[in-house]
Amino acid sequence: MSQYRTEKDSLGELQVPANAYYGVQTQRAVNNFPISGLKPYPAFVWSMAAIKRAAAEVNSQLGLLDEKLAKAIIQAAAEVMEGKFNDQFVVDPFQAGAGTSHNMNVNEVIAARANEILGYPLSQDAKGKPVGSNDHVNMAQSTNDTIPTAIRVGALWRLNELVESLSNLAKALKQKAAEFDGVVKSGRTHLQDAVPVRLGQEFGAYAKAVERNIEKVLAAAEGLKRLGIGGTATGTGLNAHPEYHPRMVKTLGGYLSMELKTSDDLFESMQSMGDAVFFSAALRNVAQDLTRIANDFRLLSSGPSTGLDEVRLPPVQPGSSIMPGKVNPVLAEMLNMAMFYVMGNDLTVMMAGQAGQLELNVMMPIIAYCLFQSMDVMIGAVNAFTTKCVVGLVANKEKATGWLGKNAILATALNPIIGYQKGAEVVKKAMAE
Repeated sequence: MSQYRTEKDSLGELQVPANAYYGVQTQRAVNNFPISGLKPYPAFVWSMAAIKRAAAEVNSQLGLLDEKLAKAIIQAAAEVMEGKFNDQFVVDPFQAGAGTSHNMNVNEVIAARANEILGYPLSQDAKGKPVGSNDHVNMAQSTNDTIPTAIRVGALWRLNELVESLSNLAKALKQKAAEFDGVVKSGRTHLQDAVPVRLGQEFGAYAKAVERNIEKVLAAAEGLKRLGIGGTATGTGLNAHPEYHPRMVKTLGGYLSMELKTSDDLFESMQSMGDAVFFSAALRNVAQDLTRIANDFRLLSSGPSTGLDEVRLPPVQPGSSIMPGKVNPVLAEMLNMAMFYVMGNDLTVMMAGQAGQLELNVMMPIIAYCLFQSMDVMIGAVNAFTTKCVVGLVANKEKATGWLGKNAILATALNPIIGYQKGAEVVKKAMAE
């Protein structure tokens, strides 16, 4: 059996791997963009397959797509949503054309599988197969409305997982706040001695910051629920039934088990990636707060012999290849690096968002990749930090109270009695002695 089969498109013939479900247009994209070796995130595959499945359902209901073909497309798309064909999505995220290559990759895989379901094997010439990637799988669609919709739907698909990971972190920090409430320690503003605080108050503030960020992420996600599917090429809805847009929104909402919204301006939904940029900015805000918290963990656990050593992080691995017994705050360091990455992705999303022109933003593939990657990295990093660091950390009460006993700024409590100036003299004398 040959390793390749020959397929043809408007540009001519091309060799495609014989066992590939994708076709000639995907192969052209693979040949044209051998850039990074990266592949689309599962969220992008799932959301595009969801759109194809919903379109087959809706177009069949409207009498525009043969019921037999629709059933095969629906089954094939459902299998893609289950992850059965993830290895068939092969186009580099650094691609041209607003995502046409990814759209056709999905169209071709679903068409090939639908034809297989109908009894037409991959090896058979495409001319004799009933399901077409453009005419049937892509019916009433354009790359220009499917890709921005897929970005929104894919992010919403992972939203609950992201919120759950952050909620678990907030819960773990709250538990530590209660556990450490009896540990009184020196406050440190400007990294200098300050009036006392409870260690539990510090951790309670960390928990509250995470909770507030969850609220911001959920608020930003509201904009993602407004879908422009049905605008087709430029927002006019050309080649789509008048009922297609509202029915698609309702069907996709059913897949996500959430209420989605029709767009009040299909042209805006295609021109602007502002909702995705806003959601990415919310992730960046989470990242900057988590970076701050991770930095505090590293500082509070510094030493142990020559640092603050007010909290002890769980030892998860040896910290040095040359210094025996050294243990490093590796989970906090990991969280720092992961959140730096999220912040960098946000810059890319912002720059790609402002690069849209006239009726379309052609930079959507990199927006999709960075947004889904940010969610993926944040979920993984937060889960690891919570379970392997926060849950197991303990307070070093002896060290915390020891530092507090040396803190001359305690004289601040005397201000109402002796006044600020005399208090300053007391502190100066105490520090000198």
